[in-house]
Amino acid sequence: MLAGVLISPGHLEMQEVERPKAGPGEVVLKVAAALTCGTDLKAFRRGHPKMPMPTVLGHEFSGTVEEVGSGVNRFKVGDQVMSVHSAPCNTCFYCQKGQHNLCENIMDTKVLGAYAEYIKLPRHIVEQNTFIKPASLSFAEAAMLEPLACVIYGLEQFSIISGDTVVVIGAGPIGLLQVAALKGYGVKKVILAGRHNIRLSAGLSLGADTVINVDKSDLLKEVLAETGSRGADLVIESTGRPDVWESTLSLVRKGGNILLFGGCPDGSRVCFDTTRLHYDEITLKGVFHFTPAAVKKAYEILSSGKINVKPLITAELPLRDLPKAFEMLMAGEGIKYAIIP
Repeated sequence: MLAGVLISPGHLEMQEVERPKAGPGEVVLKVAAALTCGTDLKAFRRGHPKMPMPTVLGHEFSGTVEEVGSGVNRFKVGDQVMSVHSAPCNTCFYCQKGQHNLCENIMDTKVLGAYAEYIKLPRHIVEQNTFIKPASLSFAEAAMLEPLACVIYGLEQFSIISGDTVVVIGAGPIGLLQVAALKGYGVKKVILAGRHNIRLSAGLSLGADTVINVDKSDLLKEVLAETGSRGADLVIESTGRPDVWESTLSLVRKGGNILLFGGCPDGSRVCFDTTRLHYDEITLKGVFHFTPAAVKKAYEILSSGKINVKPLITAELPLRDLPKAFEMLMAGEGIKYAIIP
């Protein structure tokens, strides 16, 4: 089968590799759509510690069941399904504590390789995090299950109410998906801050009430003006930049919450004003990955049509154009591309 193989940073080749076969409890999908994402782009640009090269990239996908292994009862050949690339072991210390996203084995048993004609899902993913795709969803929309699960897991850490004002910093794919999810939760005012006008415009189409171009406006001044000088109820950081992490404290109200979603480079250090944290009772919360409960909720949200993810998909491209898609993303062109094998 044809697959996109990352040989070294910046060097991606389309190669013929062996087609996977389903073992007991496993399912092989014929990939119908695989979405580009920030993690894959980072791996392409500079490598990734969890993706030893050479490796087939891609982990946001949907497809049609091509083969089922023995013992698989929930799915049959021909089923159209949507899935994510990991699931917890349910036996380690963290799983026993109910912190399934921190499972000791989750990163070692994840699945990569959606930029290919076929992908194999192991038993633990088939049993926990794979679902029948509703006919109302396109394959590209269904492939949004994984990033939406990450977003939902983060938002579920707080009691978000409809009257809240939320600031999302970062107008990348995740920030835009957070906007859509927040409006799906019924949040009254969502403020999106970012740099690229095309992405800020997409934010408006996804429901953002106010957008702020941080290159042209004073973010703090604008947020205070939008919140009666109090600051936002919730600030979500989705850039993964230490300086932006630090700036979040000035944007949140007393008793407010800060969700640190964007992962900073290894070894990063940040500094926060302890007076504000202590006397203003600010909550800082870091989040990572997702749980099966978040995946299920993301599936329900997508299936219900409660949010519209179509504006996030810039275009569909054939598998052989995967290198071109990465080049366009590095040039700031587009949001997410659907790769169609």
